[in-house]
Amino acid sequence: MQLTVAGLGESGLLERILPRLHGADMLLGPGDDAAVIEAPGGRFVFTVDTLVQDQDFRLLWRNGYRSTGYDVGWKSAAQNLSDINAMGAVATAAVISLTLPPATPVVWAEGIAEGFTAAVRELGAQRCGLAGGDLSSGGELSITAALTGSLTGPAVLRSGARPGDVVAVCGVLGAAAAGLSLLESELPHATLDDAARNLVALHCRPRPPLWAGPAASAAGANAMMDISDGLVRDGGRIARASSVAINLEAAALHRLLAEMSSGGIDVTAAAERLGGDALDWVLAGGEDHGLLACFPRSTTLPAGFHPVGSVVEAGQVTEHSGTGAPPVLLDSQPLQEAREALRGPGFDHFGG
Repeated sequence: MQLTVAGLGESGLLERILPRLHGADMLLGPGDDAAVIEAPGGRFVFTVDTLVQDQDFRLLWRNGYRSTGYDVGWKSAAQNLSDINAMGAVATAAVISLTLPPATPVVWAEGIAEGFTAAVRELGAQRCGLAGGDLSSGGELSITAALTGSLTGPAVLRSGARPGDVVAVCGVLGAAAAGLSLLESELPHATLDDAARNLVALHCRPRPPLWAGPAASAAGANAMMDISDGLVRDGGRIARASSVAINLEAAALHRLLAEMSSGGIDVTAAAERLGGDALDWVLAGGEDHGLLACFPRSTTLPAGFHPVGSVVEAGQVTEHSGTGAPPVLLDSQPLQEAREALRGPGFDHFGG
């Protein structure tokens, strides 16, 4: 019979989980009512995010793939590490709150700890260790992680973009959206080729480029954020915060897709197989957890960053699109018009 968390109890479960979580130097770690974390320089950044069963992940996907605790632990770490990265900071400590139905297998809970630790180590955040957390019983699985990070320079905000800046991205675009489409498709996971399975893996276990945030900060990035909700939506957030507009270039995005494909991340092939368009995933797909940054035009972009557009005056959007239009253009046109020109009439993905 499979051991469940109810059968093991809270103390027993903690004894199984804590050794699987990465430890790092801190003044006082798990064991007391609160941890004590050093803040060199007197400043730190803080973020928190939650993954909830059937909202942010499924235990069983339509194509037959079964999520593991390892997947969920990895994704929880990755999305929080990415937020720290987007401020130009380095992650230093984490606290985790788990809600588990009583019938949850212990190996699933152990997998969450193992996946979280693997992400921290493999993504390059070795300074980030577990400071504590909480366990609770509930009707559905969820994990909430809160992370702190240390700043070595000024925090890079969303509100600093200036007209004339180069808009650049680091990391992959559209891969997580392609993976999600495959998970929600009727193509059995067992029949997928290696390229398609890689896209599924990038949805379940995203790989944010954690070196890039501090590098962008050191290079003088004016604005930056994590791409968690898609290039258009997150680009619009920078634009609104900075009172500017962002003009993306379709040719640059296609070059990025081609480079990704040559590196084994073939979003275009997945789009063709599912009858979609890879550029849709690039523009609107989220959860890749790359970086979107705006640099002064005179700046040499840090390694790994690809120029995809420029920052323009905000009025260039409203004069074409009317009040309330997203402050993002594609090839100097409103998004819907630009996509119709590239694909032909009938596309209305950004119409709402």
